[in-house]
Amino acid sequence: MNSQSRHYYEPRNGHGLPHDPLNAIIGPRPIGWIASVSEHGQRNLAPYSFFNCFNYHPPIIGFSSVGWKDSVANIVATGEFVWNLATRPLAEAMNRCSAPLPAGEDEFELAGLTAVKGEQVSAHRVAESPVNFECRLTQCIQLRAADARQLDTWLVLGEVIGVHIERSLLDAEGIYQTAAAQPILRAGGPSAYYGISDELRFDLFRPGD
Repeated sequence: MNSQSRHYYEPRNGHGLPHDPLNAIIGPRPIGWIASVSEHGQRNLAPYSFFNCFNYHPPIIGFSSVGWKDSVANIVATGEFVWNLATRPLAEAMNRCSAPLPAGEDEFELAGLTAVKGEQVSAHRVAESPVNFECRLTQCIQLRAADARQLDTWLVLGEVIGVHIERSLLDAEGIYQTAAAQPILRAGGPSAYYGISDELRFDLFRPGD
């Protein structure tokens, strides 16, 4: 293959492009809209674009925080958090939760969202979100570079111990309808998001299934 047809770079030396392409290539990515509460009862609600599910049984989800932010501090202190599905109708509210707030300010109130205490955890869920996962912390891992240098980035993993699903998202057979929830997904650059639709769906079965 002609090497001139490829843009090559080594991240430690910069990418040479207007914007870092990494988070546009690894995307779109689901959003970790994470609710937590401090030891003193102060609520926090923040979106993280490095988020995913990592295990079926037990279900384990996780998000990565660049910097020791309030969400990480709260979760390590209490051992609990709630993930809330970010949807197109809630996109603006979710985005408002990313604003830096003075200590003691409440993102639920800032974004005009209803906080409902979890069934199994002390953290609150977003009532307007159609899906919520109540989680208990399993691991908080400080990431390291290939040279073993510790990074100011923290991977928070939690076991899902309670699930709330809006019944309208389950069809007559009880199958969850992904597109019906209108999830939004983070892409590259400072502002890009995507939605999904049934028109874009295709099906593949693994060999042997």
